[in-house]
Amino acid sequence: MIGLFFAVNIGASGAAASMGISYGAGVVKKQLALFLCGIAVFLGAWLGGGEVVKTIGGGIVPSSTFTNAIALIVLASAAMSLFLANIFGIPLSTSEVAVGAVVGAGIVYQSVFVGKLLWIMVFWLLTPVAAFVLAILAANLLKIKPIKKFVEKPKAGPLVAVLVVFMGLFEAFSAGMNNVANAVGPLVAASLMSKETAVLWGGLAVSLGAFLLGHRVIETNGKKITKLRLEEGCIISGTGASIVTVASLFGIPVPLTQITTSSIIGIGFAKYGKSVLKKGIVVQLLTVWIVSPVISMVLSYTIIQLVIVRNFYPIIVMAGVLISVLGVLFLMKRTTSASIGAPTDIANK
Repeated sequence: MIGLFFAVNIGASGAAASMGISYGAGVVKKQLALFLCGIAVFLGAWLGGGEVVKTIGGGIVPSSTFTNAIALIVLASAAMSLFLANIFGIPLSTSEVAVGAVVGAGIVYQSVFVGKLLWIMVFWLLTPVAAFVLAILAANLLKIKPIKKFVEKPKAGPLVAVLVVFMGLFEAFSAGMNNVANAVGPLVAASLMSKETAVLWGGLAVSLGAFLLGHRVIETNGKKITKLRLEEGCIISGTGASIVTVASLFGIPVPLTQITTSSIIGIGFAKYGKSVLKKGIVVQLLTVWIVSPVISMVLSYTIIQLVIVRNFYPIIVMAGVLISVLGVLFLMKRTTSASIGAPTDIANK
C-alpha cells in the first residue's frame, strides 16, 4: 500500500508536469492533457520500467537485504523525505530520494555496491549539464534565419502545436520508465511482487496519480511559472525525455526535475546570456542534488537501527547529520527566495 501510494504521488507531481507546456499554451485542455499524460506514463512504466526496477531492487544493494520490513522502511523513508521537503518548500528528486533510502539500508548491513552507486551519481551530475548544453545548442538552431522564418509562419503553428504535445507525451513516457522503479523496486527485491506485476501496478498507480491529482501541478507548470514559446517547449521536453529514456535503458534512476530545470536555464542562457545564471538557481540545483539522497538515507538508516537492529549509538551521529541537512534546506530556501528578483521570467524558473 505504501509503495503504490508513493507511486500515486510520483504521478501527481513529476509525471503531470510533463504536459504543463502543452496545457499552458492552450494546445490541449487540462483534463485531456492529464488523460494523455496518464496513458503515456503507464506505457512508459509497463514497457520500459523494468531495468530501473532491477537497479533499485538489486543493483545498489543485494536483493537479499530487502525483507518485508526493510522494504517498508525504505519506502516510508523516501515518502517522509518528500514530506519534509514539502514543508520547507524545496523540490526533491524522487529518484535521488529512493536511491538514498536504499543506500541507508545497505549501510546498516554493509552491503552497498559502491561501484554501481558511484556510476549512478556520475549520471546525476552529468545529465543536468548535458541538458543545459543540448538546450543551448537547440535554442541557437532556432535562431538560424531559415528555421526562424519557418517557425514564425502562421502555417507552422499547427505543426509546432502537435510537436509540443508529442514531446510532452514523450516526457511523460520517459518519466514512467524511470520513476515507477522508485516506488516498486523495493517490493520486487522483497519478493512481494514479480517485476512484471510491479511495473504493471506501479504504472497504473503513477498514471492514476497524474490523472486524478495532477491538476494543481499542471496548472502551476503551465501557467504560473513562466511563458515559453511552443518551439522552446519542444526543446525542453524533448531534451529531458531523450536523456531520461537513455538513462532508463541503462537502468539508471535520474532526476527528471533537475534535468528539465537545466534545460529551461539553457534556453534562458541562449536568449539572455549569463544573466540567467543567478547564484540562487545554481545553489538550489546543487543543494537538491546533495540533500535529496542524504535526507532519505539518514531516515532509512536511523529507522532500521531503531526498529530492527535496536542499536542506538549510531543514531546520535545520524541525528546530527539530519539536523545539518535540515539546516541546509532552510538556508537554501532563504537563498532561493532572495534571488526571486531576477530580471527575466526564465531566470526566475
